[in-house]
Amino acid sequence: MFTERFLRGKRGVELEPQERARLEAAITEIRTVDSRTMIVRAGERLRVSSLLIEGFMCRYIDDRNGLRQLVAMHVPGDFFDLHAYPLKVLDHDVATITPATIAIVRHDALDTILEEMPGLARKLWFSTLIDAAIHRAWLFRLGRLDAVGRVAHFLCEMNVRLVSAGLSDGHRFALGITQTDLAEICGLTNVHVNRVMRHLREERLCVFRSSLVEITHPDKLAERGQFDPDYLYIEQDCRSGSSSARLSP
Repeated sequence: MFTERFLRGKRGVELEPQERARLEAAITEIRTVDSRTMIVRAGERLRVSSLLIEGFMCRYIDDRNGLRQLVAMHVPGDFFDLHAYPLKVLDHDVATITPATIAIVRHDALDTILEEMPGLARKLWFSTLIDAAIHRAWLFRLGRLDAVGRVAHFLCEMNVRLVSAGLSDGHRFALGITQTDLAEICGLTNVHVNRVMRHLREERLCVFRSSLVEITHPDKLAERGQFDPDYLYIEQDCRSGSSSARLSP
């Protein structure tokens, strides 16, 4: 089932079997995409939205010098451009970070869902509101936290989101980003990120090596990053994970 991770672990919102079946039926194509591939270009007219099944994706904006600022990361189970349904044109680019598998849903199929299944439509809307909540947290992170806090907050967020998706055990998860990506996410230089990761390692809070993140003390890392997961709207028992969680490739 391609939609099994969509809204998984979200508080008070869960797809009913008939809603999930309807969303599955709305998928017209499954696409496998290489890493570092642009999926949506800013200003492009869009007639589809896509659900991320496997892999990692990002939204980003380039400055006039071609330097990139990542403004969102997407994990399996995210409808990464559902907001394109009402907007039709995005103001930012969307690209894969790792090899990815995505499910394509046409906007005219979403029109039908909106008319015939208002409950499902509200849950799709809920998922875009979660995106907005994450954006606000990213603004807070960049505006108010120091370098160590920014990296700590981001890694805590990804841990909780991947626990919810069944891809972290609460301490260890695969995150297919480079140190450069992390710098672009946190508004830092590569050199600064390297220093931050050395600090977190020496403090025995976290190790990030070969795209694998190991968090020794999630509570202490969260405290250092002023991370409060409530904005993710994920149920409490889905935040810590279990030893049976499967790591992404």
